Amino acid sequence: MLTREKLLDLFQELRGHDVLSIYVDADQRDPALRDVWRTRLDGDISRLRHSLEKGGANGLAAFDAAWTLVEKHIRNTEEVASKRGWVAFATPDRIWHTGAVPAHMPAQVAWQQGIRAAPYIRALKQERPVTVALVDGRRARVFEQVEGHITELKGVLADAEVGDLTDMGVRKRPARASGVRGTTSTDEAQRLLDAAGERLRKRLAEIIQGRAGNEGIVVVGGPSESARALVAQLDPHLPGRVVEWHPLHLDMTEAEVREQIRLAAGDLSEQGHLALVSEVADAARAGGKGALGQEKTLAALDGMRVAALLLSRNFLHAHPDLADYAVGMAFTQGADVEELSGEAGEALDAEGGGIASKLRFMV
Repeated sequence: MLTREKLLDLFQELRGHDVLSIYVDADQRDPALRDVWRTRLDGDISRLRHSLEKGGANGLAAFDAAWTLVEKHIRNTEEVASKRGWVAFATPDRIWHTGAVPAHMPAQVAWQQGIRAAPYIRALKQERPVTVALVDGRRARVFEQVEGHITELKGVLADAEVGDLTDMGVRKRPARASGVRGTTSTDEAQRLLDAAGERLRKRLAEIIQGRAGNEGIVVVGGPSESARALVAQLDPHLPGRVVEWHPLHLDMTEAEVREQIRLAAGDLSEQGHLALVSEVADAARAGGKGALGQEKTLAALDGMRVAALLLSRNFLHAHPDLADYAVGMAFTQGADVEELSGEAGEALDAEGGGIASKLRFMV
């Protein structure tokens, strides 16, 4: 699967070249429909070729050459049905990229100058890593999810585990005077536990920060007091990308953790997207750094003023060519691109007809 950076590199390298872009929806759970994608793809290719032939396109031979390369690759691989979607970019002389993606893809075939990048934005959501920390006062577990695969990171906290009180030289026995007025062995045990718990959270915060980087989502689970103590250390470093998720606890199986990650990451993404739509809409209405709707967003893109382009899933479906132009312009000026669905997508549809942008500067 392409990263955001590799997609941008491919977009830049193939600008001005005739490119066949293919998006396959391979998300079929019914075994009887496992190969329906191929029938749909053959139909889309046939219709596109007929359109080019009818229009007297000079590039028909180039289109045929590009499709021949892709079709030969499809015959010799099982990767198309290995995940929910599949993508290919090819020129008449070379296949530049093929690969399965862990996201439902809209079925599309395009023959144009440069790659059709807009549909791939949906797959990039799956690229964002999710780091999960389950913590209480004495123990912690760390999981990482990348492209839908979850792995527990073993041994990363071995030096920071609190362990048994006897490991710290404090016997588990009834409280007694320690020789210091107002202090008991129980007080000392609690002090040592608190200090060890703090070391555990500090080490855990370092691991999370390193794993999450600039893009990753962080989900924290466990007893509320322990979870809040860890989140308090993370918030300054990971604004808007950390969520407490109390259904998570330390004794869950990997399958149970995976399901809770899906719910928590989706909830956090939805919250962030709703806040972004609200921010852009408020700025646009106040005459600030926001643009709503096709006309103003396209003007901002043409003026190289866009910091982030927002597109709803409905807009991408209804206006594939316009969406692809907008994404291409956004890539050209180094802007972020977000596809919004659910409540955030509905809000964007209502506020700006499915398209808006956060601006770098006003004119």
